[in-house]
Amino acid sequence: MEWFDQHKRDLPWRDDRDPYRVWLSEVMLQQTRVAAVTGHYQKFLRRFPTIEKLASARASSVLAAWSGLGYYRRARMLHATAKKIVKEYGGRFPTTAEDLRALPGIGRYTAAAIASIAFDEPVAVVDGNVERVLQRVQGKNLTGGELWLAAGELLHRRRPGDFNQAMMELGATLCLPRQPQCRLCPVAGLCATRGELYRPRNYTRQTKRDIHYALACRNGAVFLVKRPKAATLMPLMWELPETSADATTAVWFTVRHSITVTDYLVRVMQSPPPDGAEGCWVQESRVTALPLTGLTRKILRAAKII
Repeated sequence: MEWFDQHKRDLPWRDDRDPYRVWLSEVMLQQTRVAAVTGHYQKFLRRFPTIEKLASARASSVLAAWSGLGYYRRARMLHATAKKIVKEYGGRFPTTAEDLRALPGIGRYTAAAIASIAFDEPVAVVDGNVERVLQRVQGKNLTGGELWLAAGELLHRRRPGDFNQAMMELGATLCLPRQPQCRLCPVAGLCATRGELYRPRNYTRQTKRDIHYALACRNGAVFLVKRPKAATLMPLMWELPETSADATTAVWFTVRHSITVTDYLVRVMQSPPPDGAEGCWVQESRVTALPLTGLTRKILRAAKII
């Protein structure tokens, strides 16, 4: 706790313990690096400073504000949960982890984080960082309930929120997956492994794929298509139309993009919209107001359209 008080990072969601802001930051940080979240978090809060503002917003506006963070199901669940809290709870968050878990999209970890940080409920959290710290300190490959039990036994009862953040901070900044900074660690004297605990790894082979997109521009507008509502991935998001390789059309530029286990080499063609593409022309000044896929945003930035 002394180490955390002296060395914790200055992160915008630590400015206060407003449960709305704690919840928002925890959802954004799922599967996303802190460095990538900081700017998006501040931008999102400017757009939706309260849960009431978020609940009353259109889904397209929420997705547009989320654009660039990926995993858009999180944004849809965030919006749905905001509506439920405003409608059924008068805009006030439940104060216990158990009650928070009854809300859509809030699992065990997120519920514990909100309850401990915003409401001082003495409940521990376990994320990837905490798991690594616990296993190295105890020298055991703990799993499932064993991890939550171990975290609960260590919990600081008077400052549970700070303790949970300290554990996460330790794993994120010192107890790293590779090259742990054991000489700087405040609990190195208690650690059974000094970062050397063997953990079997499951390697997933990355697949490679080439895809082509048509980037059509005219009179200060760009042609975009909207994913169908029934799409499995990123429904109702806007993107460039995909096209086939054409020997007569030169590649303007390429970008690389990764989604889960697939690495894409994206070839961008400066060409008219493909035949049969159902989309519309959007003024470049309005493009960023739309919920764009992450790849589309990357391409438009590379083309200096946004």
